Amino acid sequence: MKLILTICIVFISLSVQAQEEVAFQKEALEDTFLSLEGDSVSFGDILEKHVGKTILIDVWASWCKDCIQGMPIVKALQIQHSDVVFLFLSMDKNVPSWKKGIEKYDVTGENYFVKSGWKGPFGSSIKLDWIPRYMVVSPEGDIRLYKAIKANDKNITKALKQ
Repeated sequence: MKLILTICIVFISLSVQAQEEVAFQKEALEDTFLSLEGDSVSFGDILEKHVGKTILIDVWASWCKDCIQGMPIVKALQIQHSDVVFLFLSMDKNVPSWKKGIEKYDVTGENYFVKSGWKGPFGSSIKLDWIPRYMVVSPEGDIRLYKAIKANDKNITKALKQ
């Protein structure tokens, strides 16, 4: 009886978790980021701009050792998947550090500064607890990969090929 109850609880929790991972919450979509040009843009508008394309989201910061170590792997993914949009969302503490990091590490793709930080609407809604954080969004706007913390995670490549 305990085994059946445990299995039911695990199944229900996985089902609830899967439902949360299908789409971004309203709070995340309404959070505003800063573009390199200094414009405020909502996360929802960024995603909408790329409807019909697969998107790899890389949540990073210039001070994050693991983020920087993953950059060569992300650059290789960019070459292998030239049809994919690469969004780099920075959790740097300030804009000058963010811009300096982009230049220093040659971060190519679409770059945005998450003004609200880790605890803001975007970070909270995706349960951000570690960076780097990689996510893959389908051409239809569904989240294919909710959480990977290593650039060489095989689930990233798998999600990009779907």
